[in-house]
Amino acid sequence: MRINDPEVVAELRALYPRYEEALVSNDVETLMAMFWSGPQVMRFGTAENLYGPDELAAFRKSRPAAANLARIVTRLDVVTFGRDFASITLEFERSTPAGLVRGRQSQTWVRLPEGWRIVAAHVSCLPPAV
Repeated sequence: MRINDPEVVAELRALYPRYEEALVSNDVETLMAMFWSGPQVMRFGTAENLYGPDELAAFRKSRPAAANLARIVTRLDVVTFGRDFASITLEFERSTPAGLVRGRQSQTWVRLPEGWRIVAAHVSCLPPAV
């Protein structure tokens, strides 16, 4: 198995900005299309555990369109295993009325017949810096 095949890494680095744009603009249709539609898909968020595409869709649709989802990605790493399995991890910062929030995100991506899809994701925030 080849780790970090440059061609596969490039595919995911080209694809990820589409996810980020959909996230910060609350584009539910694109976000849902980027996740696997299988019943085992999951996303653990800062305050929610979502199992299956129906729970993911309900969460996305319940977010106000005007929510401040803008963030700055401060680090992004792509690691691929063979041609069909990868992880994307990142660190981000978001300005809020309460101050700067620092967080992290991890995603497991799998190349399926319909293309690359996120099969598991996790988002968490770090405690405020002292």
